[in-house]
Amino acid sequence: MVLLSSGNNFVEERLAKNEAKTAGRFRNDQETGVDVEYRKVRLERVLLVSVYSSAKTSERDAKYSLDELERLSVTAGAQVVGRILQQRPLPDPATYVGKGKAQEVAAIVEDQEIDTLVVNETLQPSTRRSLEDIVDAKVIDRTALILDIFAQHAKTKAGRAQVELAQLEYLLPRLRGWGQMMSRQAGGQVSGGAGMGSRGPGETQLEIDRRRITHKISELKQKIKKIKQERLQGRKQRVNSTLPSVAIVGYTNTGKSSLLNKLTGAHIIIQDALFATLDTTTRRINNPKFSITDTVGFIQDLPTTLVEAFKSTLEEAIDCDVLVHIVDASAPSPLLQIETVRDILSEIRTLDAEGKVRLKENENEILCFNKIDLLNEVDLERLKRKYPNTAFISVRNGDGIKDLNHIIAQRVKASQKYKTVDLVVPFEDGSTLAKIYRIGEVISRQDSAEGVEVTARVPVSFQFTAPVDLQVYEP
Repeated sequence: MVLLSSGNNFVEERLAKNEAKTAGRFRNDQETGVDVEYRKVRLERVLLVSVYSSAKTSERDAKYSLDELERLSVTAGAQVVGRILQQRPLPDPATYVGKGKAQEVAAIVEDQEIDTLVVNETLQPSTRRSLEDIVDAKVIDRTALILDIFAQHAKTKAGRAQVELAQLEYLLPRLRGWGQMMSRQAGGQVSGGAGMGSRGPGETQLEIDRRRITHKISELKQKIKKIKQERLQGRKQRVNSTLPSVAIVGYTNTGKSSLLNKLTGAHIIIQDALFATLDTTTRRINNPKFSITDTVGFIQDLPTTLVEAFKSTLEEAIDCDVLVHIVDASAPSPLLQIETVRDILSEIRTLDAEGKVRLKENENEILCFNKIDLLNEVDLERLKRKYPNTAFISVRNGDGIKDLNHIIAQRVKASQKYKTVDLVVPFEDGSTLAKIYRIGEVISRQDSAEGVEVTARVPVSFQFTAPVDLQVYEP
């Protein structure tokens, strides 16, 4: 069954932007005086294909997953021409959709001039090749599509290295032999060889590609290992500073970066696109004092290679004191988003860097529904009844931001054990006084002949590096 593209606002807006980029225009060249046409290559025309089993998935959830695939395709810069949703007990191991259906798809590909078939599942290399041979068009799966988007949006050195590693590990088992890119060494002068003494199998292009990719993967792993060590060192410094940490996690395009901007006054570039932000951003908030970090977004069936590659980045969300889990209130299935994020976090926190089992859940998780401005009052009230003790906000118009800020502050304070101290800091020991102001709360301060007399609330783990006259009260 062929379905027309959905009327999703996100898809329509992104498609309009993509089409605008491809519009041809003439401009007079000042040097030659000749009208020159500047035109980019037209958008890649794609057909989406998905198979679901009614015993495992409802048709509603299957359509939602296909909608998500369309959003991914448009984000990648493609034009979705049509969609095929097929119900069958299991995907066909040979062609995914079955030989008969594959031939139907081939006819659609030819009639609609489709460039690429996008399959809503991770395909085995043999399945992809068989389907590609029948439909006579390029076939990519969901994993390849997500990797392509990550490659477009990665900006930092760490992000690009992580994405490249995931791409190469995905590509390695999918190299195709004996194709047009294959070079076979032939013997004899008739076939263009060097003659006797030079005959032999040589090294095929496939073997060269595999060797190069394997070598590149090894290099990238070493680079990421160094990056991870730097992150670990930075994390140790943050832990030693006793500054509480907050991490924002959630499904992709739920407003994580927008929330960070709203809470901290940061200026992270915001885009209405999937995986627009891949690099973590950390800012500091005062009163109470804590650091807050924006992390990469999650999605259903996030490729395992990406989870592994971004593990050092995502561990920021595991080691935090408070976790702000942001959900799109206007999504067709908010529960699916919540379960997806929690499953991925559980997978990451299963083992830490030293192989020790982590806790299963973050007890300081704050569930937060964003985009409530897109809901009517009835749907909003229904959501509030279903998810009590939850923050409901709209980053766009600021609704609920103050309440969320208060909840975060309370959780941060609850996660930290404080003690009240009376101390006299020598005038020459400015570093200790600065540290008290940085991580604690100064209740009173007065200069005396001996030094600065301070009463302050500081974390229990706070260590004084210089001799001071100290009296500690119970937290």
